[in-house]
Amino acid sequence: MDNIEKRILEEVLDMHDKMPEGAMNIRLNGEAAERHSTANIDITSRPDGSGININIKPHTKKQTCCIPVVISKTGYKESVINEFFVGEDCDVVIVAGCGIHNCGDQESQHDGLHKFTIGKGSRVKYIERHYGEAADGKTGSRIMSPKTEIYLDEDSVMEMESTQIKGIDSTKRETRAVVGKNAKLILKERLLTNGEQFAESRMDAELVGEGSSADLISRSVATEDSRISFISNIEGKAPCHGHTECDAIIAGNAKVLAVPALDAVDPDAELIHEAAIGKVAGEQLIKLETLGLPREEAEQAILEGFLK
Repeated sequence: MDNIEKRILEEVLDMHDKMPEGAMNIRLNGEAAERHSTANIDITSRPDGSGININIKPHTKKQTCCIPVVISKTGYKESVINEFFVGEDCDVVIVAGCGIHNCGDQESQHDGLHKFTIGKGSRVKYIERHYGEAADGKTGSRIMSPKTEIYLDEDSVMEMESTQIKGIDSTKRETRAVVGKNAKLILKERLLTNGEQFAESRMDAELVGEGSSADLISRSVATEDSRISFISNIEGKAPCHGHTECDAIIAGNAKVLAVPALDAVDPDAELIHEAAIGKVAGEQLIKLETLGLPREEAEQAILEGFLK
């Protein structure tokens, strides 16, 4: 890896200098740059070469698996499938995501599908970060279309944190989950768009088991001429609890669309949705300006705090 690729990797993994420990697979411009399995987490190439399979043994606790993607070639496009098989009674952290440095004037694109099959009583925290940047004076766009499929067995938990806060010109993300008996799904995303960027996010949760639950939460900031679209749907097919929430701030000529949907099939399904879209609160600006911050810096501080 050159210095640019290493820096992009640091952005995706949110690390500084030291590589994280544990199982790892680094994909660089379509090739495996580095791979480490452990005694409990085995990473292998898919037979068709489309991606990797990650097998986590039952009872694996307090271990981490990192599978970042880095693209540094202009005009490079790829589609990857990664599948996770998590045994029963596990407690693991999985870190993924993609960083694109476009050094030219052609489109660079990463499309990825992550499939999770999570065993009985297991807990998975899944962190996904997306980052993009262009070389000085270059106009090549950065495009991503991440898809996630989640299948939760009885008493299992999936907590997913997805972040896209810089440099992605166009993204369409889809997350779909089937939630079993007493299982819990928590999806949280943070999105920031500017310029003429576009981000679309779709979340679908199917609550099929008694006592299942889902929380689908989106916090987004759209500035300048950018657009964000958030579409969520919770289908309650058993006695369950579902909640979907969209909270967005707009500035400039930006546009935000929020479409939360609920479908209660079972009479004991409890489903709730919330949506709020507005501009930066005036009283917050005034307070920061009285402390000596210029208006532009005050707005930036509010937006950064909102996305934390």
